[in-house]
Amino acid sequence: MAGLILRRLLMVVPVLFGVSVIVFLVISLIPGDPARAILGTFATPANIAEVTRQLGLDRPLPVQYIIWVGKLLHGDLGRSYILHKPVAEEVMERLMPTLLLAGTALVLASIAGILLGVVAAVRQNGWQDKLITVTVLIGISTPSFWLGMLLIFWFGVRLEWLPVGGMRELFGGGGALDTARHLVLPAVTLAAVAAAVLVRLTRGAMLEVLRQDYVRTARAKGLTERRVIYVHAFRNALVGVIPVIGLQAGFALGGAVYIETVFQWPGIGRMLVSAISTRDILLVQGGVLVVATAYVLINLLTDLAQGLLDPRLRDA
Repeated sequence: MAGLILRRLLMVVPVLFGVSVIVFLVISLIPGDPARAILGTFATPANIAEVTRQLGLDRPLPVQYIIWVGKLLHGDLGRSYILHKPVAEEVMERLMPTLLLAGTALVLASIAGILLGVVAAVRQNGWQDKLITVTVLIGISTPSFWLGMLLIFWFGVRLEWLPVGGMRELFGGGGALDTARHLVLPAVTLAAVAAAVLVRLTRGAMLEVLRQDYVRTARAKGLTERRVIYVHAFRNALVGVIPVIGLQAGFALGGAVYIETVFQWPGIGRMLVSAISTRDILLVQGGVLVVATAYVLINLLTDLAQGLLDPRLRDA
């Protein structure tokens, strides 16, 4: 197991380096002039040239990247052009709301997806399986932002059960209960597609495992069906599901960009939309880099969890 952990940790380093390069290049190539966006109505050719020089944007891209990475290694993500505050401070303020939203959505998707997938496999071709399959197809085919607006209309506007937005502080205002009420609709919206994917994958994995010889042997020994399914079959099926949960974590973090915009959730996704519109390059780079790093670390944890469940990976 120690070897598996070491190999995975060593793989993280080049991945993070590649992420930093891609983030820097993609953000740097976004159309628009940051100096002109900062100056606004005061944008004259002379002023634009001066601000461009002060920001170091007149230097070649490789030089800009080396300077950015050098500061990054010291924990300095730069200073926001528009907000006039350290990027790290702004990103950290927005990170917790995003992690809460994405984490809640991932937990909901994992629980619902795995349980419904097991039920569909055990009741193969029954009415439960058919109902779950139709629901999954609808869930995968429905755009998340449209589902979010539909939930806002029914549960926020028509029924007035839940707030549709307006969250300002994660633990401010009405406290934990208020945060939970604001969290329900965006978390369910974000979890829907991920849950549908996990249902299909779990169902397929369970059906494959239930056909194995050792499952037939367990039944022949007189073990109860519940024990055969949840002790012998489920654990082995879960080995193939766990890596996809890590991929769905990335989907949850990426999907938070538009879900936070729809529900006015004060997270990194909403911050990035605003920063892109104002060409706040350093803020965009810092936000995307933090989200990408979180995704890499989550996949590292899922790889380790898969290694704990599968002895073949531990011994490899």
